[in-house]
Amino acid sequence: MVSLVSKTPLARLFTRIRAPSLAYPLCTATETRTQKLERIADQLLDLNKLEKHDYAILFRHKMGLNRYGPAVSGLGSGSSSSGPGAASADTKAAEEKTIFDVKLDKFDAAAKIKVIKEIRSFTDLGLKEAKELVEKAPAVVKKGVTKDEANAIIEKLKAIGATAVLE
Repeated sequence: MVSLVSKTPLARLFTRIRAPSLAYPLCTATETRTQKLERIADQLLDLNKLEKHDYAILFRHKMGLNRYGPAVSGLGSGSSSSGPGAASADTKAAEEKTIFDVKLDKFDAAAKIKVIKEIRSFTDLGLKEAKELVEKAPAVVKKGVTKDEANAIIEKLKAIGATAVLE
C-alpha cells in the first residue's frame, strides 16, 4: 500500500486536518491548562483514522522528526548551529561518552554455567534467554549503563572466566 504522504505535498496534507471549530476558541481567560488539554485530547479522539494519520505526520514534521528519528536538517529546532564550531562540539560530545554497553566476547567452556548465572544476576533475563545470549557470544549483554557499573560487570565476568569489553 502506497503511503498518503508520498502522493500528497505537505502543504496540501496540512490543510486536510480540521481546524479547531469556532465554537472552541484556542484559549480563554477562564479556561485552565488542564481544561485546555482535555479539550484538545477530546478533539483528537474525534478525528477519523485518516485524519489521525495526517495529524501524526504533521506533528512529527512540526517537531522536526522524520520516520527514522530526528531530522537531519533540524527543522523546528532553534539551537541548530553550523560551521566549524559545531563540528568540534560534536566531537567533544562523542569523546565524553557517559553511557556504555557491555559486550561478552568469549568465555571458557567450563565456566558456561557460571557465566549464565552471572548474566542473569545483572539482567532481568530468564534462564533460557540468558543461555541463548551466552551461546551467541560475542553479544551485548547489558546496554545503557554507566562506566562504573559497566566496569563492575566486566570484572565479575573476568573473575569467572569470561572476556567482556566496554563499548
